[in-house]
Amino acid sequence: MKIGCPTEIKPQEFRVGMTPNAAQEAVAHGHEVFIQAGAGKGAGFEDADYQAAGAAIIDTPGEIFATADMIVKVKEPQAAERKMLREGQVLFTYLHLAPDPAQTKDLLESGCTAIAYETVTDGNGGLPLLAPMSEVAGRLAPQVGAYTLQKANGGRGVLMGGVPGVGPAKVLVVGGGVVGTHAARIAAGMGADVTVLDRSLARLRYLDDVFGNVFNTGYSSAGLLAEHLTQADMVIGAVLIPGAEAPKLVRRDQFPTMKPGSVLVDVAIDQGGCFETSKATTHADPIYEVDGIMHYCVANMPGAVARTSTIALGNATMPFMLALADKGWKQACADDPHLLNGLNVHAGQLTYYAVGMALGIDVISPEKVIKG
Repeated sequence: MKIGCPTEIKPQEFRVGMTPNAAQEAVAHGHEVFIQAGAGKGAGFEDADYQAAGAAIIDTPGEIFATADMIVKVKEPQAAERKMLREGQVLFTYLHLAPDPAQTKDLLESGCTAIAYETVTDGNGGLPLLAPMSEVAGRLAPQVGAYTLQKANGGRGVLMGGVPGVGPAKVLVVGGGVVGTHAARIAAGMGADVTVLDRSLARLRYLDDVFGNVFNTGYSSAGLLAEHLTQADMVIGAVLIPGAEAPKLVRRDQFPTMKPGSVLVDVAIDQGGCFETSKATTHADPIYEVDGIMHYCVANMPGAVARTSTIALGNATMPFMLALADKGWKQACADDPHLLNGLNVHAGQLTYYAVGMALGIDVISPEKVIKG
């Protein structure tokens, strides 16, 4: 198979879809790998690193898309990239289609086969290709939240760990999954007073067993969330419904009950955000204010630590990428129901139920696509 990896063009996106190690593995499996010139530079990989791995360097994205049987990326294809997709081509990347009708429409019209990292599953009910970026984003969230809390950036002017005689910041983490767990660990490590809310008693028991008194836990309800909002200096939104649009858990009419200058960090922004007032921002202009409440809603948070993120993502995606290349997408998905769960679009048809529900589009089951 001819595998192409273009340079990411989303603003301030420095990650790259394939590491030199992944390229070397693919070449060893007998495939041809084409990397756009400079694609890995933001993550610290030079063209020479890819050439040493056996990949060919191509100058333009147009040549990459025209040559490749499978496109491997990080972020969802931007409008200019979607125009270059074609029928029969495989796209393997993050998609986050539920809050993005324009992208969904373009992918359906392209005729391509699009497999989304964020809906591939594993035998434990996890999301193995989302998990590494969730870990990165979770660990970044208290860091960027602490920056936003500084008075010069519009925040309350509260230090995360406090000092002797002055209490620490109160941090509320909504969602106790991968993002929430990592966010709580780092926030607690910074000295903050942390509470994690979740609706799974089993997850709360796990957090209590593993972390003990490192942070507090609570069963998430509208009442308890509202109570904690009045006390929090920082709220980290870490909720996820796989493939679906994130629920809006904090409303604008609750802002008057919150501390002026408190901070909302919406890690769920890729799926539409879990705060009513969330809108996607970039690393170049990450923070905005609504009714005295500061918002940090960067849609590609892991891009800020591009090298760590690229290597972590490459470690996770490599086995699936090789399976798609070795067997072809249809056989690979037929052999692995967890990879099949990643199939979102094929030949003009939507194949992921949660996206169809969010956008009001008819869905065909991926099993029917495989059999067809």
